Amino acid sequence: TQSTWELQAREEELRFLKVQVQELARVIGLLRKEVPVKENIEHEIDLKNLQHREMQHRTVELEEALENPENPDRVRYLRGDDGSIEELNKHFEELEIRLAQKEESLLEKELLFDQVYKLCDNIKKKSVAGKEDSLNLAKKVNEYQSRIKDVTRKIMARVSELSMYQAHSMKFQQEVRDKEAQLEQAYIRMERGEAPSEDALNEWRRNLRLDNFRQQDAQIMEAERESDAQRMLPDGAITAAEPRPNAYIPTDEDALPIPRPYGAHAPFKPQEMGSNMRHIRKPVIKPIEI
Repeated sequence: TQSTWELQAREEELRFLKVQVQELARVIGLLRKEVPVKENIEHEIDLKNLQHREMQHRTVELEEALENPENPDRVRYLRGDDGSIEELNKHFEELEIRLAQKEESLLEKELLFDQVYKLCDNIKKKSVAGKEDSLNLAKKVNEYQSRIKDVTRKIMARVSELSMYQAHSMKFQQEVRDKEAQLEQAYIRMERGEAPSEDALNEWRRNLRLDNFRQQDAQIMEAERESDAQRMLPDGAITAAEPRPNAYIPTDEDALPIPRPYGAHAPFKPQEMGSNMRHIRKPVIKPIEI
């Protein structure tokens, strides 16, 4: 029936409200546990401030003792080697990166502490007043928690981007300093009549080699064109056959310009030596004894 359904709905709603009340009681208990921690931190801060003032007073006394010219022990020479400018700059950059990371972590913790502290105050006021419904309070708490998470996530993202940009900026500054040093070194080398850098000298040599290669290729192509012109037949075709020995035309004035065939004692064209010539030794001529 309708009354049974309504009774079940009310029971479900009552059960949900009890769960929400238990959750709120747990949150309130956790926040109450953090209150003594805050008091201890404030006490520790006061103690640190007192120690800081004492150290400031001690610092003033040491400065006066150091500035006293009549004190022979005011100077104490330290042992060890002084680092170079590059090592100091590198160490300084590492310290800046670590400082940025620590500041980022401290900022995140401060933001989380402020948000939790504000949330704790709001919950305390609402729990004492008792004027608002527990369900609405739970919804608002969840909404605040989600907002805190979103804001914290956005802040962490912005801080991470800022750290990344800072690291990129430091890297670019170092690159600019390196390029300026290279440029100054190049000017010094050019004044002495040398190449601006080893890379430029290698590039110039490579260009010279390329120019020589191009000239050699051009000479080879010119020789090939001349060879093709010599091997060109009257009909315009190019033959790859070698000229016949009996196709030579004599250049004597009394001889007719007719190809002269070889006779019995004509010159001959020796064949190219084969690969078996490496196994044949050159004869050793023995001296003739008389």
